[in-house]
Amino acid sequence: MNRVRLLVLNAALGALDYKLPDGVRVEPGSVVIAPLGPRKVTGIVWDEGRLPGAEVDASKLRAILEVVDVPPLAKPLRRLIEWTADYYCAHLASVARMVLSSGGALGGPTTTTEYRLSGGAPERMTPQRAAAIEALDGEQATIRELAGIAGVSEGVLRGLVNQGVIEPVTVSIDRPYPPADPDYHQPALSSDQMAVAKQLVKAVEAQAFEPFLLDGVTGSGKTETYFEPVAEAIRLGRQVLVLLPEIALTENFLHRFEQRFGTPPVLWHSSLKSTERRRAWRAISEGSAQVIVGARSALFLPYANLGLIVVDEAHEISFKQDDGVRYNARDVSVMRARFESIPVVLASATPALESLHMANSGTYTKLDLPSRFGGAQLPSIKLIDLTQEKPANGRWLAAPLIAALEHRLAEGEQSLLFLNRRGYAPLTLCRNCGHRFQCPNCSAWLVEHRLSARLACHHCGLETQPPEKCPDCGEGDCLVACGPGVERIADEVAELFPEARVAVATSDTLGSPERAAEFIAQAEAKAIDVIVGTQLVTKGFHFPELTLVGVVDADLGLEGGDLRAAERTYQQVAQVAGRAGRGAKPGEVLIQTRHPEAPVIEALANGDRDAFYEAETEARRDAGAPPFGRWAAIILSSEDEKEARQAAARLGDARPHLDDLYILGPAPAPLALLRNRYRYRFLVNARRSANLQQVLNQWVGTQEFAPGVRIGIDIDPYSFV
Repeated sequence: MNRVRLLVLNAALGALDYKLPDGVRVEPGSVVIAPLGPRKVTGIVWDEGRLPGAEVDASKLRAILEVVDVPPLAKPLRRLIEWTADYYCAHLASVARMVLSSGGALGGPTTTTEYRLSGGAPERMTPQRAAAIEALDGEQATIRELAGIAGVSEGVLRGLVNQGVIEPVTVSIDRPYPPADPDYHQPALSSDQMAVAKQLVKAVEAQAFEPFLLDGVTGSGKTETYFEPVAEAIRLGRQVLVLLPEIALTENFLHRFEQRFGTPPVLWHSSLKSTERRRAWRAISEGSAQVIVGARSALFLPYANLGLIVVDEAHEISFKQDDGVRYNARDVSVMRARFESIPVVLASATPALESLHMANSGTYTKLDLPSRFGGAQLPSIKLIDLTQEKPANGRWLAAPLIAALEHRLAEGEQSLLFLNRRGYAPLTLCRNCGHRFQCPNCSAWLVEHRLSARLACHHCGLETQPPEKCPDCGEGDCLVACGPGVERIADEVAELFPEARVAVATSDTLGSPERAAEFIAQAEAKAIDVIVGTQLVTKGFHFPELTLVGVVDADLGLEGGDLRAAERTYQQVAQVAGRAGRGAKPGEVLIQTRHPEAPVIEALANGDRDAFYEAETEARRDAGAPPFGRWAAIILSSEDEKEARQAAARLGDARPHLDDLYILGPAPAPLALLRNRYRYRFLVNARRSANLQQVLNQWVGTQEFAPGVRIGIDIDPYSFV
């Protein structure tokens, strides 16, 4: 009798054994539907002997119900699931769910109905109908999607359907994607780019594991360089995965990709419609999707014939997942490449210190692009000491930065002001009684957003209207904004330069690829004079007419308990500085700071990246921090503060005492209340000699806690709140 052990997509169930009906054959990786009581569950047939669990008597086994018509998950992907679960102390089922994240891909209809204009005219034309017909010219989508495009109700469009003005079209969900042409357009590369591209092309041809660190200054043409091995992979019939840190970067990348290969790549991100996710998942698993561009979750898709992985802006913390399975896509991509026996390219102008260490030790092959493409020069960088050049009362921009803005406006050039703080002000209080507006669900202040007239919590997403009166003392017209956000800086620019066209660029204003595309088009058409943005504008944007970058508060990232604060500050400021002078005109960067003597600020001013990284490396070595040691965070939470505190104390009492492990805590987390849950945390510092995951699993896994207590383990944490 044939029996199989399934990894079911429920972490609480563990492995389950089933039998195969007569005539049914499966192989490891097959996706099946199996009975569980009165329900049906999805499971993956796993390799014999690799899932723990007691063997059930054959007479008690139930038969699987169905083998799902999708290709089995390949062996390299199964090994990646196991490695990710083991390294990040996560459940196998939780990792496997990321692979099968598109439920619609496993079944359901293969066609759907979309709608488009037929060319006819309605019996009676109304303003709404006229606006809809004009807006929908050339569009085809579902009624709901068309209503969003046209800005009218679905009822208006259904009326046009009834009159034949809009016609239904049956569309195959699984229709193939247009093929990319590796020879569609061959760009002219510099000698440095050609040398790097040839080495990467050879690695693709070799079809063997080799990790590369592509270290190129901003504007050096890293994207055009790694497009060459992408083209070679397409010629060889292999698939390519390109990971991007932000969805807002997608439209900019798509434009450059289509110019090079004649068609857009296949997209994978959270904003895709369910039918789009099904189409992409199926094409990826069957091998017809050639180049996939996506967010970190694209790393776990079931590629049929993967030949190359590229991680663009590989230093970005957006690649670290902070809930669920807390993995770092940069590191997992290297492991996937290893299991798949293919090259992987980590591209960045400001690599993570860990990546540089791996390159310097010879584990990664380091490739350099030391100069900007086309003769463009790196911008000049100057500091503005805010203790000497104080902004006017109620202002945040110092006189030298204002003068530089004025000069750029007079010359018809663009400027960018960077402040990594969304909204109008980080804190709102009552001038009468001092009441501070705090989130009721989190120990965080509510941030004022004047563009949308709301107070918002950036941790739990709560939004509320600003009250007319203070809720504490009842005084009216008494609310005061404290500190600047990007909206407040944009208001200041508008007051100083009423004629300037100002755009705010944050995740609030560029929250979709469509909005990002509109912003890029306006900037490229010189319809924007001054961009005011958060970290979103530090990544990937190329505006040739942008010649001035002003960093409003370079010290902001150095505050708080972030153990990577200096490195992160350097990366952010260096990246945003790299937006200046990317065309023919020279660029200038002005950095406002109250601590010009800080090592990271001095390194930025002197353009001495190597000196900064050397000093940071030695500091990490002395502290036993990555890459010389390991960090892990343990977070306990409960809706009951006493329950959380007692659970943390109990876990603290059971802590292991080892020579190569140092445990701090328990202590209330910096964000002690998050989404109505009280939080306590431990920080573990381990030497490389420690088997960190084994120690954590034995320590945490042997404890019993109240049902309301949740425990999360974060290996290599990037968030310390």
